[in-house]
Amino acid sequence: MMRSLFFLALLFSSGLQAALQEQAVSYTAGDTTLKGYLVWDDTKGDKQPGVLVVHEWWGLNDYARQRAKMLAELGYTALAVDMYGDGKSSEHAAEASTFMNSVVERAGISQLRFTAALAFLQKQASVDKGKIAAIGYCFGGATVLNMARLSTDLAAVVSFHGNLATQTPARAGQVKARVLVLNGAADEFVSADSIAAFEKEMTQAGVDYRLVNYPGARHGFSNPDADRLGKANNLPIAYDAEADKQSWEAMQQLFREVFKQ
Repeated sequence: MMRSLFFLALLFSSGLQAALQEQAVSYTAGDTTLKGYLVWDDTKGDKQPGVLVVHEWWGLNDYARQRAKMLAELGYTALAVDMYGDGKSSEHAAEASTFMNSVVERAGISQLRFTAALAFLQKQASVDKGKIAAIGYCFGGATVLNMARLSTDLAAVVSFHGNLATQTPARAGQVKARVLVLNGAADEFVSADSIAAFEKEMTQAGVDYRLVNYPGARHGFSNPDADRLGKANNLPIAYDAEADKQSWEAMQQLFREVFKQ
């Protein structure tokens, strides 16, 4: 009897350890190799909704991977995408800015790399390819908003402390995704004028959107490393635990609605 209980306990323990499946993956966009991170919980069943996670301007780092893990624990197959190529990341603002500009200053590159990630995620056995959302942080937040503006086939996009300005404003009837913007009210990179312009743009385009301003929260409020990175790079960014918690809950509520969970 004791021996049977032992083996049952061993099987149960092994099952728990094997539940979260993590893979370093490679895919291509044009002639660029992109190195992402795919994660899912194999106890949650087949054909899960998929979520793309677009990193901050620092690049695909442990923070983006951790958010992907958190999504997998909620029952989604998550892909932390690589927008810079070769999995590059940095903790130095000047280098991160160079990486970011290499994408945003080249016409079509951001869309090409995002859609390559989307196509890769849709091919995964655990994914319901008709149920895909995208979230992004900082640079990534701006990226997912712009992908929605470009009529990318997504159920929802969520921007955490992302830039709201764009050179490709939404047109009436073109945005397929529901849009959620989670912004720090004390974010020095997002002005009141840009918020007003964004809301006018969304309203005129008939977008189903919601914008939340968290009082006192600064840029980078969702990232526990923001204080350290801000101090090291002389940037006005800071972690805010309450805004982090509330924004993650707001994202989950939106996903429950669009995925009818």
